[in-house]
Amino acid sequence: MIERATVPQRRDDVNKDDESGESRRPRSGPEDAPPGGKRKRPEDPGGGILMGRPFGVPVYVAPSWFLVAALITWVFGGQLDRVLPELGGVRYLVALFFAVAFYASVLVHELAHTVVALRYKLPVRRIQLQFFGGVSEIEKESETPGREFMLAFVGPLLSLVLAGFFYLTMLAVEPGTVPGVLLAGLMISNLIVAAFNLLPGLPLDGGRMLRAVVWKITGKPMTGTVAAAWVGRALAVAVLIGLPLLTHTGALGNSTKDIGGVETVTDALLAAILAAIIWTGAGNSLRMARLREHLPDLRARALTRRAVPVESATPLSEALRRANEAGARALVVVDGQGEPTALVREAAIVGVPTHRRPWVAVSGLAQDLTDGMKVPAELAGEALLDRLRASPATEYLVVEETGEIYGVLSTADVERAFVAAMARPDSK
Repeated sequence: MIERATVPQRRDDVNKDDESGESRRPRSGPEDAPPGGKRKRPEDPGGGILMGRPFGVPVYVAPSWFLVAALITWVFGGQLDRVLPELGGVRYLVALFFAVAFYASVLVHELAHTVVALRYKLPVRRIQLQFFGGVSEIEKESETPGREFMLAFVGPLLSLVLAGFFYLTMLAVEPGTVPGVLLAGLMISNLIVAAFNLLPGLPLDGGRMLRAVVWKITGKPMTGTVAAAWVGRALAVAVLIGLPLLTHTGALGNSTKDIGGVETVTDALLAAILAAIIWTGAGNSLRMARLREHLPDLRARALTRRAVPVESATPLSEALRRANEAGARALVVVDGQGEPTALVREAAIVGVPTHRRPWVAVSGLAQDLTDGMKVPAELAGEALLDRLRASPATEYLVVEETGEIYGVLSTADVERAFVAAMARPDSK
C-alpha cells in the first residue's frame, strides 16, 4: 500500500567489516562471494517471517501483522455474530480466514508495484506485510515522472480490480451466507484500500502520483516531493482531527446512540496511529529526496585522503613520519615493485601506543587488498555507494584509470559527507 524507496544508509549500514549487527545492508563481505561468481544478496532477518519470493522478491510478514490479524478476527467475528448468529464460535475461524484473505489482497496490491518496478529495471529489496497494510521497498527512484505515476497508480488500480472481482463473484452466491458475507467484506475492504491509497499525499500512492504530476509540470523532482510531502502532512492532521469527528457525527453511516467510551478511545487511537504513520512517512520522503538530491556531490576523488606508499617491514613511526612530511593521512603497503598489497587501518594505528610505534611494522596493522576494495577515483553518487555496499570495509584504495594510486577513502569520511548532505537546505 505504501512504496518506500530505500536510500543508502550511513556508515553502519554501508560497510562495517568487523561486526555482525543486523541493521546494516548488505550483510555479506568480500569473503561471501563465490569464486568467479556474483555475490548473493543476504537474507534480512529483520524483515519478519519470510513467506516466499514471488518474482524473486522476498515477502516478509512482520510480527505486527499478527496483532492486526487478531484485531480483525475479533472485530469481524463480532459483526458475523449479528449477521449470522447461527455460526457460534465458528465465526472466529471465518473471521480469521477473512483477515488472511484481506492481506492476500494487500499482497497483490504490492506485487503490482513490484512487477512494474522490475519492468522499469528498479530493484525491489523486499515486500513487507505489517500493521497497516504493506510496504514495497524500491531501492531506486523512477527516471521519469511518467514512470513514477504508473508505478504508484498500478497498486490502487489492482485493488479496484479486486473489488470488482469480489463484487461480481458475490452476485453469483446466495446473500446472507458465509461466502456472501466474506465476498462483501473483501469487496468493501479493497475499495477502502484503493480510496485511502489514492489520497494525494506522501507516503501514499496518491502522493507519489501527485509528486509525478508536479515533477512533470516543473521539471524538478524535488519540487514534486516537497509538494506531495506537505500535502501528506496536511492529510495526517486531517485524519487526526477528522476521523473521530466523522464517526461521532454519524457521517459514516453509524448510529451515534451506539457510541460509548470504548469506541471513543478506539477511534482516537486509530486516528493517532494513522496520522503518525502518514506524518512520519511524509517526513521520511522529504529526507530521502534531499539526500538523493545531494548524492552526486559525493565523489570518491573529493573524499579521498592523500596516502604515502610504504613497504611492509617499515616501522609504524617511520611510516607516520613520512606521511606527516608529505601532508598525507593514510598509508598504503606496497611490494618491491611498488604495487599496492594492503591498507593500514586507521583504527589499528590509533590502538598502538606512541612508545611502541618504532617496534611495530605496518604489515601487522594492514588489511590485505581485494578487488572490491579498489575504487575508481571517478566514481560518484549512487554508483560509489553501490560499490562500497558490495564490498564492506573500513578503508578503500582509490585508483586512477591507469591503476596509479590516488589515495585512500575512509568510510568515516563517507559518513561525515552523508551528515553534511542531510544538513544542507533544499536547493530546489
